[in-house]
Amino acid sequence: MQQVKIKAEGQQTNVIPFIPEGDFYFTKGIEAFQKRKFDISIKWMKKAIEAKPNEALYQCQMSIIYTEIGAYHAANQLLTKVLQSDDYVDCYYLLANNYAHLGLLHDAKKYALSYLDKEPDGDFTEEAESLLDLIDIDDNDEDDWDLEDEDELLIYQETVFHHMENMEWDQALPLIEEMLTLFPEHKLAKHDYTHALFFSGNKSEAVEAELDILKENPNSLYSHTNLALFYYELGQKREYKESIQALLNVYPIHEQQKLKIAVTLSRTAYFEEAYKRFRTLNKAIVKTHPSYFRWYSIAAFHMGEKDKAATIWEEGLKKYPKLDNEQMPWK
Repeated sequence: MQQVKIKAEGQQTNVIPFIPEGDFYFTKGIEAFQKRKFDISIKWMKKAIEAKPNEALYQCQMSIIYTEIGAYHAANQLLTKVLQSDDYVDCYYLLANNYAHLGLLHDAKKYALSYLDKEPDGDFTEEAESLLDLIDIDDNDEDDWDLEDEDELLIYQETVFHHMENMEWDQALPLIEEMLTLFPEHKLAKHDYTHALFFSGNKSEAVEAELDILKENPNSLYSHTNLALFYYELGQKREYKESIQALLNVYPIHEQQKLKIAVTLSRTAYFEEAYKRFRTLNKAIVKTHPSYFRWYSIAAFHMGEKDKAATIWEEGLKKYPKLDNEQMPWK
């Protein structure tokens, strides 16, 4: 990713004591970032932001670091905050890029178009155009949006994501219902709703709702992953095979979607294919999902890679202690 330029600070004399200010911290943060020492880079960048809290450049660079480590939600929160007080145009492309990685392609398209509209010859013009080429969305879908709504949406997404990843269905369900009341056209939330609905015990209703979504969009990746899982859990083998077959020849460009398929394959005992898919994932991006460690370790175990399975599980436990409440096959 193209990096923002560093502004040089004036020369210091030998008489005046050196007092580090924002640009010094920022420069140190950039140096650490270029060496891929992301933890150190974040520490320096936080100091830079504390020194100059209104400097949009610093916050944008912090968001780029978050993006590099796969913390897309944190990156988006920073960028949205910047845009509420400063129309710093690069934010639009950075948001588009993050949403694309999250699989929220409709949101990604909106921000990419906003960037090109505001900065047709900008530093990220080529990247924004390339991103749009990769996104296949109905161009007639023109729902209204603004930054205040987007900020509220991010809060809902963060909370729902946490509950879904920890399989806390009863806690996720009412939040998704609220989210759909406020953002009825948010497509991914509809799939989350049927998923949480199914595992909360309303199985028939969940299947019917997902089938209705599939009728509107027969190529929906999330409909096929949900239905494959639903039919597997219900023991409906013929329907399950139809849904899983729709996934086996699909290789998405975004890591979140790749993870979704790998998890679905593992959850439905398609362990060999699941294991292959997990091995191709960019760990730096998907490690923010507890489901990565949970279902990758299970797939590895069933492939006879017991030591590897235990290693993956232990790594997941360090990041997500709640996993310890779950019973694994080798215990």
